[in-house]
Amino acid sequence: MRASVPRVRRLREIPLPDPPLGDGTVTLRPWREEDVPAMAAALQDPEIPRWTTIPSPYGERDAREYLARGEPDRVAGRELGLAVIEASSGAVVGGCGLSRFEWSDLKCEVGYWVAREARGRTLGTRAVSMLSRWALGPLGLERLELLVDPRNEPSNRLARSAGYTREGLMRAYRRRGEGRWDLVMYSLLADEVR
Repeated sequence: MRASVPRVRRLREIPLPDPPLGDGTVTLRPWREEDVPAMAAALQDPEIPRWTTIPSPYGERDAREYLARGEPDRVAGRELGLAVIEASSGAVVGGCGLSRFEWSDLKCEVGYWVAREARGRTLGTRAVSMLSRWALGPLGLERLELLVDPRNEPSNRLARSAGYTREGLMRAYRRRGEGRWDLVMYSLLADEVR
């Protein structure tokens, strides 16, 4: 007699948050073609590629290529990328998303960037918190992971402010450029946001 194998929940498509996520200060929505100039301008800031895998230099062609991959990646269940919009001005102030899905374990990774002029105003924390609650609620995930370079103190603060728990230093965790990258692992569990 064969042991029964648990059914693995596989999501074929990542739904868009409905209604869109917003708190009156920031709104998360899908990227649009008209966001390309603002995205490309914000990602010229050398601090963003210093701490992320976003390439440098980054231009409008890169932004258009990212947007072109967005919908196919979402439909395939691989990634969800959203623009972070300041509610009062309608300006793009960052990006926030979910990637590296492991549907069989009901977990994924949260990533984000915040434009230079928007830093220090809790806009990134608000965006990460809203997306995290949605992912651990309606989307049905059980664990979110957020990885931060240990030297990037603002991102470490953001992770803690968004309710994530520091689990430890992952030595040489990810390949980057010609070497390996130490990253601090933070996590947030579904039980912690209910």
